[in-house]
Amino acid sequence: MAITSANQLELLQTAEAVAREKMIDPGLVVEAMEESLARAAKSRYGSEMDIRVHIDRKTGRAMFTRVRTVVEEEALENYQAEMTVEQAKQYLADPQIGDTFVEEVPPVDLGRIAAQSAKQVILQKVREAERDRQYEQFKDRAGTIINGVVKREEYGNVMVDIQGVGEAILRRNEKIGREAYKIGDRIRCFVKDVRRETRGPQIFLSRTAPEFMAALFKMEVPEIYDGIIEIKAVARDPGSRAKIGVISYDNSIDPVGACVGMRGSRVQAVVNELQGEKIDIIPWSEDLPTFLVNALQPAEVSKVVLDEDAERIEVVVPDEQLSLAIGRRGQNVRLASQLTGLDIDIMTESQESERRQKEFETRTRLFMEALDLDEFFAQLLVSEGFTNLEEVAYVDLDELLVIDGVDDSTATELQARARDYLEAQSKAAVARARELGVEDSLLEFDGLTPQMIVALAEDGIKTLEDFATCADWELAGGWTTANGERVKDDGLLEKFEVDLTEAQNLVMTARVMLGWVDPTEGVVEDDEDDEDEGDAEE
Repeated sequence: MAITSANQLELLQTAEAVAREKMIDPGLVVEAMEESLARAAKSRYGSEMDIRVHIDRKTGRAMFTRVRTVVEEEALENYQAEMTVEQAKQYLADPQIGDTFVEEVPPVDLGRIAAQSAKQVILQKVREAERDRQYEQFKDRAGTIINGVVKREEYGNVMVDIQGVGEAILRRNEKIGREAYKIGDRIRCFVKDVRRETRGPQIFLSRTAPEFMAALFKMEVPEIYDGIIEIKAVARDPGSRAKIGVISYDNSIDPVGACVGMRGSRVQAVVNELQGEKIDIIPWSEDLPTFLVNALQPAEVSKVVLDEDAERIEVVVPDEQLSLAIGRRGQNVRLASQLTGLDIDIMTESQESERRQKEFETRTRLFMEALDLDEFFAQLLVSEGFTNLEEVAYVDLDELLVIDGVDDSTATELQARARDYLEAQSKAAVARARELGVEDSLLEFDGLTPQMIVALAEDGIKTLEDFATCADWELAGGWTTANGERVKDDGLLEKFEVDLTEAQNLVMTARVMLGWVDPTEGVVEDDEDDEDEGDAEE
């Protein structure tokens, strides 16, 4: 078939028809036709030639041209598509490197094979344009809710037709447990991710994502849509139970009541969409312990102890409330943990009382042995809040004098005994450190007690250089996440109550002393006092 024998407008009509069907730019279809005709022409004239085709957008006339580029003589490789300046002089008046000479060539006859190849090129280009259109249309829809129709199911994954112009996938693990769909069912999903891939845009849906619940509430509660109420946190056990933390920026509006709605109409609409998933709506609080008490509802909480460094929280509940606080299969405490972002330890009042009693006995025994006191006097010290010998040795005398039966001489004697005991412990620790091979550079380092140095030496840290190579978390400890669970990493100096900030300052000071770090740059920026001290030591 010769291109000249066809109705020239037929090309444009075909391009318009394909563009309307695929909802893409007609210009892209015409460009695909031009490329396919150029490939067919190269198979006729030679693959080394630079053959180009231009289809007039008004008349539909296809013009075939051969392009030759002027290059330097030593760079000449393709004689069919390139020529030297001397060769170009017969075609161009004043040829320069980079100039092109274009000449029209006769149209080619499209044989069966060439026509089939041209068709494949056009189809490929149209598919790519269609994929790009779908990606551009949906890339900004990530994080929103869309409606679709179930198209088919493959190995538990549901393929969803979206608005008749795209296909998305709802994976098996993103479905709510008991849900089953038939072909043609309407479905509402959350667009979790949109990715551009070689086989086309991949749209991943979810009905289990916490964001899906938040988006549903935004649709049902006008105050959330208007920004008067904000959803601060969502935790879900899909299909079973969920907790959602909300806050109101208008004191006249109750965030919980607004989300529940008149007679529960608003929350019930969300529950129905989520297959009966029970939803606890909780008022948000910046104070984590207060928020946690709310999050553990309906259980009552007697006491909360927060460890911000470890991101853990200890909750004490009445004995009869333990099972309610934990929930069936740990569901209630698990959702509360997800909502607050903290690991939660729950114990009963009797368990806490037993633990406090053990701590009381341990501290009493310490004071009896170290200070040579009778049990009653040691218990008095513990009852007044003294937990270790350092507090007794270096506290102001006035704090000891408030204890019944303690006068000036008794308080002075208590402090003298405590200091003597601590000094003896320090001498023993220094001797032990020298036995372990600790160098004087580490023993004389300010900020480390002899007991700390022994703990470091037992782990192989015996010089100031060894200490300077330590990471702060190696000294103070920390938490890592493994297989979705937070795991405790014990620090070498953690038992001496050295936190991360103190560990950072100690290590940085050691590096400054060794000349590894410029003292004006190597200090911890969030503690100006430590910075000044580090400069002074340097």
